[in-house]
Amino acid sequence: MSINNDKFAVFVLSKTAGYRHESIPAGIKGIRQLGISSNAFAADFSEDASLVNAGNLSRYAVVIFLQTSGDFLNAEQLAGLQSYVRGGGGFVGIHCAAAGLTKEPWYGDLIGAVFTDHPEPQNGVLTVENQDHIIVSGLPGKWEWFDEWYNFDRNPRDRVKVLLSIDEKIYEGGKLGEDHPLAWCREFDGGRSFYTSLGHFDEAYADRKFMDHILRGILWAARKV
Repeated sequence: MSINNDKFAVFVLSKTAGYRHESIPAGIKGIRQLGISSNAFAADFSEDASLVNAGNLSRYAVVIFLQTSGDFLNAEQLAGLQSYVRGGGGFVGIHCAAAGLTKEPWYGDLIGAVFTDHPEPQNGVLTVENQDHIIVSGLPGKWEWFDEWYNFDRNPRDRVKVLLSIDEKIYEGGKLGEDHPLAWCREFDGGRSFYTSLGHFDEAYADRKFMDHILRGILWAARKV
């Protein structure tokens, strides 16, 4: 993977106004370590949504919403995020980020789909699609993984580049049918957006494959690869 060597800044928001994942501290630790080990970025972490404003976000190449949930931004803060994205900013949403701001259509489009529910966590086998895409180019074609398998309000395939999907026949509780995307990316409203629904458990943030998936997503969103 050829990386533009200019180190960049990342802002990570983990504010929750709904369900709060116990894995947030592990996610913070994992992303911080990822920046150090890759020497690609330095990350600032916060639970203060007032920092989601155009002035502050302009300092960052990528904004990451780590397990954000509920109505965690007010209208002014959402407008700040919109301004950032429309100015060419990069966005990464992890797992529960799809369960936030569910009544805001623009945010749902930024993510790509809105979380509805999930079955009990269980083993599954992910299919890696578009294997030539930088975000998944380091992954095997089939990837065994244990997680919460999210269902969404719609299949986002017609508006995104799907990177990971799952066959619902091999686990219980899927509701999208024969085509069930779980991670994707897209050019959106002037910026770049990458979303992965994986990452419910602490163990994910110490897993090499998963964290490589996150790193490549961050680099892609930052336009560094």
